[in-house]
Amino acid sequence: MIRHRRSASVAASLTLGAVAVAVLGFAASASAHVTVNPKEATQGGYGRFAFRVPNESDTAATTKVEVVLPENAPVGSVSTMPVSGWTVAVEKRTVDPPVEVHGSQLTEVVSKLTWTAAAGGGVKPGEFQEFPVSMGPLPQVDTMVFKTLQTYSDGNVQRWIEEPTPGGEEPDSPAPVLTLTASGAEPSAEPEAAADSEADSGSDGGGLSVGLGVAGLVAGLAGLGLGGAAFARTRREPTRSS
Repeated sequence: MIRHRRSASVAASLTLGAVAVAVLGFAASASAHVTVNPKEATQGGYGRFAFRVPNESDTAATTKVEVVLPENAPVGSVSTMPVSGWTVAVEKRTVDPPVEVHGSQLTEVVSKLTWTAAAGGGVKPGEFQEFPVSMGPLPQVDTMVFKTLQTYSDGNVQRWIEEPTPGGEEPDSPAPVLTLTASGAEPSAEPEAAADSEADSGSDGGGLSVGLGVAGLVAGLAGLGLGGAAFARTRREPTRSS
C-alpha cells in the first residue's frame, strides 16, 4: 500500500520536473544569441536601438563586441550611448552615391562599432549587456542585418553572422536583424518605447518566453494532476492481508 503511494508521488514529481527542464531549456536556447531591440522600425525614420549581448560561457566573460553595419544599407547618422566599463571605437567607410541627411550630402558613414571592456570587466557568466545606438534616417530596405562578433576572455570568438532564410529555420548563429517597414505603415512597436520597455523588464524574446512559460505551467499542472489521481486511486484500493 505504502509502496503504491510512493510510486504515484514519485511519478508525479518526475513528470513535473521533466516538463520544467524541457520548457526552460528550450526557452534558453531560443533566446541566447545577440539581438537588436526593438526588432522593427520605419524606413526614413530615426530610432534608438540596443544590441543585447548575453554571455553563453560558464567560465569566461565577454570582453569585446563588434557590430558591422550592412554595406547595402548605409546610415547617415549613427551615435552611441556611453556604457559603464566599456569604450567604443567607430570605423567609417566612403560611400558613393552620398547619403543625404537634413539636406547635407555625406560621403562617409559608420561601418563598424567595437565595444571593448575595461581590464577585469566585461559581461560575466549568467549576465547580459545592452549597447544602445541611435541611428537614422533608416534606409529604404526591408531588413538590416548586423553581423556581430562576440569575443570572450579565454580567446573564444562567437560569430553571429548567419543571415536568415525567408521561410526557413533560424540559423545556429543568427545575426541580429532589424525589419524596416514603409513610412506609410506602422511597425509593431515604437522604437524608443519598445527599447525602454524591454530594458526595464530585462527580458529577451518576451512573447516567446511568456508563451513557453504558460505552456510549461499548464503541462506541469496536468502532470501533477495525473500523479494526484494515481495517488488517490491507491488510497481507495482495499488493503489486502498477506
